[in-house]
Order: sequence, then C-alpha cells, then structure tokens
Amino acid sequence: MPKKCILILLDGLGDRSYARFGNRTPLQAADTPNLDRLAALGCNGLYHAGKLGQPLPSELAHFAMFGYGQEEFPGRGALEALGADIPLAPEDVAVLAHFVHLRNDEGRLRLGYDRMCGDDSEISSFVRSVGEYEADGISIRFHPTKRMFGVITMHGDVAPCFTDSNPMVDGRLLSDVVPFDSHKNDARCVRAAAALKKYLAWAHRKLEKAQVNKARQEQSLPSVNGLVTQRAGQLKPVQPFRERYGMKGMSIASGVMYRGLALYLGMEFERAVDSGDHAFDISTRIRKALGAVEEHGFVHVHTKAPDQAAHTKSPDAKRKAIEALDTGIGMVIEDLLADPDLYVVITADHSTPSSGELIHSGEPVPMVFTGRGVRKDNVHYFDEVAAATGCLGHPRGDEFMHLVLNHLDLGRLRGIRDSAANQHFWPGDYEPFTLDEA
Repeated sequence: MPKKCILILLDGLGDRSYARFGNRTPLQAADTPNLDRLAALGCNGLYHAGKLGQPLPSELAHFAMFGYGQEEFPGRGALEALGADIPLAPEDVAVLAHFVHLRNDEGRLRLGYDRMCGDDSEISSFVRSVGEYEADGISIRFHPTKRMFGVITMHGDVAPCFTDSNPMVDGRLLSDVVPFDSHKNDARCVRAAAALKKYLAWAHRKLEKAQVNKARQEQSLPSVNGLVTQRAGQLKPVQPFRERYGMKGMSIASGVMYRGLALYLGMEFERAVDSGDHAFDISTRIRKALGAVEEHGFVHVHTKAPDQAAHTKSPDAKRKAIEALDTGIGMVIEDLLADPDLYVVITADHSTPSSGELIHSGEPVPMVFTGRGVRKDNVHYFDEVAAATGCLGHPRGDEFMHLVLNHLDLGRLRGIRDSAANQHFWPGDYEPFTLDEA
C-alpha cells in the first residue's frame, strides 16, 4: 500500500505567554490529552513558514508550506477572486476591499470604524452605488463576496505592485495608493494606482450622498461611506501540485481563499461548514480526509477556530477553542492511528497573539509528525515550548513538503533527474527509453 499524509492545520495556534496562565501560552494552558498523545507518539519540532520573527498572513504561510516560492505567489486578491468564482483574466488585477466608515480630516480620509455591519438591503445598496467605474481606460468593478467584503477587479493595462489604502486600525489616516518604489517607473503600476485612487475617491463621494446613509444617520448609526483596499494580485503561471509532488492533493476548508489556493495549485477542494461547534467541525473534516487520502495522497484539513478566537483578544477564548479542537481530534484519533501507512501531521500556519495590537506575530509554531518509522523523541506535550526539544528540529518554509515526501518515501535524491519537468518526488514522470526500430 502506498503511504499517504493528512495535514491537520490549526490556524493561528501559536501565541505568547500570559500571566493569567502562569506565564504559559493558551496552548500550554489548555487541556489537550489527544494532541499530547500524538506528540508522545511522534517526532516534534518548531515550524515557521518564513523567517523567525516575521509575521505571516495565512495565504503566504500556506503557500510556503506547500512548497511554492514568493515569486510564484499571485496575491491574496487573486486567490479570493478564484475562490469566489469572480471572472479574472490573466492580465487583470484583483484587490481585496471592504466597506467602512470614513471621516474627512481636512481633505485627508481617516478610518472611523473598520468592522461595519448592515442589513441585506443596505449592503445591496452600497454595492450598487460603487459597482462599476472607468478611469484612464481601466475598467473597475466591485464584486461582493461576504457581507461587507468583496474583491475589486481592474481590467486594462495594469499591474498589482501598488500600496494598500487600508490602515487596519481605527483612527488612522488611510494610506495613499501609489506604486511601490521598486515599480515607480512601471507604467502599468502607475496607471493602476492612479485609477484605483480615483475610484476610491469617487466611491466615497457616491456613498456619502446615498439615501441609505441618510437613513442610517437618522438612526444615529455611522454612515458606510467608503472602501479600503489591500493585497492586490494578478494570476501567474504555476506548476501544479500533482506535477511538483506526485500526489493529487486535496484541501478541506471553509474559507474562500483556501478554495482559491487549491484551484490555483490544481488541488481538489471540498468546502467545509463552520457550525460553531469546533469539536464536531474538526472531527467531520478529518473523517472526510480519511476517506479521501487514499486517492489524493495528501489532504490538508483546515480550521480557523484558534485564529478567530485570538482575534477577539481573549486568551481564555483561545484556550477554550483549542480544548474543543482537541476533543474533536479525540473523536477520530483511533482511526488516524489505525492505518500503518498513514502519516499524520499537526501544526499551524502562524502565531496569532490573543492580546496586544499585532494581527499575527512571528513566533514559530509546534509541529508533530506521527506514523511508522518516524523518530520518536522525548516530547510528551504538544505546545510551543515542549516542541522545541523535539528531534524534528526547526524546519522552515518549503522544508515542510520535503519532510512529507521524505516520510512517504517519495523524496528525490538530490542530483538525480529522471523527468524533464522539475519534480521533487521520485520516481518522476519520465518518458520510457525506447529503441529505434532501425
């Protein structure tokens, strides 16, 4: 039987220590008998998808984990467009955007309230107000994706190397939309930045005058009078996951971005539903992975629960979310351990501090490999401190997929080349040697 791997990705699991937990992290403070059991059975280490101390968003961390380089990354905007089935031609630019409340500070726009809400009729009105625009030969369109969030697409002679307008903190001034210094002489970036800035100013004026905002003001509600943007992207040619690693690959997750990432890399995707019951959700996803891993070779199982709890800035909420996930893993742990040809990896994409102002932080996260033949170390707890003494060491970036290939006995001996394509697995997809009939 061929070996196969399930990756259980607990998004934003890592954290900092808190006095309320006796200077331990929420993961250390949590009661996690099932994660601890897997740690005791396996090979442990600390993982970072980039550089130590470097905070990463989920899309960049996952991209690196799956063994792809920054030069191949299409941008979060492009991934979300793919995941939401928004038409996106190779030459188009996609930018994340969402509705906010802005204040005019002597001609400069200041973020009043970032996380705005509205009912369905209000949101439909906002979307209609800013739906389409054209400037300097560039067509701009806003596509709603979820509630107040959407993706802006730009069609024309454009490129995505320009700055965000979203300051991400209430009370801060919006940043100007300008080309990166490295691309200030790139006409496509200059043109795109100028057109997007005109669109955002136009959208602000349109929303200011919208009847729905007058009604909100009469109810003493802040007006939804602007858009902020970030993470522009553009599709690029990329080597499919199957061609690079010899496995079809599959992702089971609930987010639009993860669907876009799977589509971009040629992996199969199954959308999961977040019910609010973290134990039920993770156990259901793992059961689906167990049924699919034989065919796909590698299955990514994702949950956002620890990350979302951390964003509430409550260490206690994060601890409870972790304990619920451990309970869910316990529901299927015997099935995970029953197959001698199955390797199970549990880790996170990044750390998310549950206090302070940082969105994500740069500490590494625990990682455990379990399965036949892995080196067993003396680690008995799955957390950020105990894992540091494990024999897996401190892998970084694309080393994760090399570890997977190695444990599945698919690792290519460096210097060996049997396939014309650049493939990391062995034996590769090669053409058989045939004798000339003459």
